[in-house]
Amino acid sequence: MRFTEILSMALSSLKANKLRSGLTMFGITVGVFSVIGVMTVIGAVQSSIETGLAFLGSSTFQISKYPSINIGGNVRDKYANRRNITYEEVQRFEKLMQDFAPAVCPKVFDGGKQAAYNGLKTNPNVNIVGTNKHFIAVNQHNIEEGRNLTDEDVEYARSVIVVGQGIKKKLFPNESPIEKLIKVNGKTYRVVGVLKSKGGSFGGNDDDLAMIPITRFYENYGKTNRSINVAIQAASQELYDKTYDRAIGAMRIARGLEADEENDFEVYSNDSLISTFGQIAGIIRVGAFIISFIALITAGIGIMNIMLVSVTERTKEIGIRKSIGAKKKSILTQFLIEAVILSELGGFLGILIGVVGGNLIALQFDASVIFPWDWALVSLVVCSLIGIGFGFFPAVKASSLDPIEALRFE
Repeated sequence: MRFTEILSMALSSLKANKLRSGLTMFGITVGVFSVIGVMTVIGAVQSSIETGLAFLGSSTFQISKYPSINIGGNVRDKYANRRNITYEEVQRFEKLMQDFAPAVCPKVFDGGKQAAYNGLKTNPNVNIVGTNKHFIAVNQHNIEEGRNLTDEDVEYARSVIVVGQGIKKKLFPNESPIEKLIKVNGKTYRVVGVLKSKGGSFGGNDDDLAMIPITRFYENYGKTNRSINVAIQAASQELYDKTYDRAIGAMRIARGLEADEENDFEVYSNDSLISTFGQIAGIIRVGAFIISFIALITAGIGIMNIMLVSVTERTKEIGIRKSIGAKKKSILTQFLIEAVILSELGGFLGILIGVVGGNLIALQFDASVIFPWDWALVSLVVCSLIGIGFGFFPAVKASSLDPIEALRFE
């Protein structure tokens, strides 16, 4: 028999038992969906994080009280007893670093604020940051209109503010915000600058950001229970390592640590953040793959069971075909094709649902849509192997039936 004839007969057999074929495919679909869905979410979110972490340039690193990524409350509690990094310590640190780093940027945040102007209000999602003029450079922002914060703004704790595009669009849809007075949670600020749009990443939106001098931030919102993050920019990539080492020593001096005391602060860069998330994502991938593999093995056993039932039901048909000249190889090929088709169709459906579902979840984090080609290819290969592996025994059993005994079967 020609292969096309064998394929046609296999498809006809599957169509004749639509419900059974559909339920068999469903097991494969669930297994593939679980791995593709998880890999799609992780891939999209990881891509978004790598893009979003561009706030630290290649020659920039950051010092903070807590590690860059915390998993679980117990880990964070471990560092909660550390002393906060104070503005006084940052000022001393900045003096120690003045010959090594062109930019030392303190940052202290307070989210969930609402800005208002002339009867218009933003949503209560304004993220206000107390900082200095270096925030623009180390966080990859640009001024679209007006000016940046200045050293004098910080020195005299001026009530000035640089707003993001989200705030501008809400409060000033038809006019320039420069030199206008706005209120943020009841505090009045004069708008001196507007940031260029940067968009969102990983659930946040830099366009809802507002910058004020760090000294004004403390006067308006207090210093209690606030720890400063400090971003440091090396003069060049070549001086990065030297600046990094110097910064650790300078922060130890600023915080008054003795030589035998451990660092009570964390230092991290883009690479360390991305590497940490990559390790977490790798663990999740392994777990998802193991779970999916178990699901696919279970589905494979289901395929074998269904194919064995099919052999029993079609014993007489097999006997007739053999009696009129069908070869053992043709029978074997047909049953293998049926098993592989069930696996591949289930795999294709699982990939489709997994990609759509995974990207829908990823979009909630403002992550870009992706298609995990590598995992999709692996899934299809695995589905083929499952179809062949678990369909082989029923196929051999069908092809080995004695035609005379098969014709007598009732």
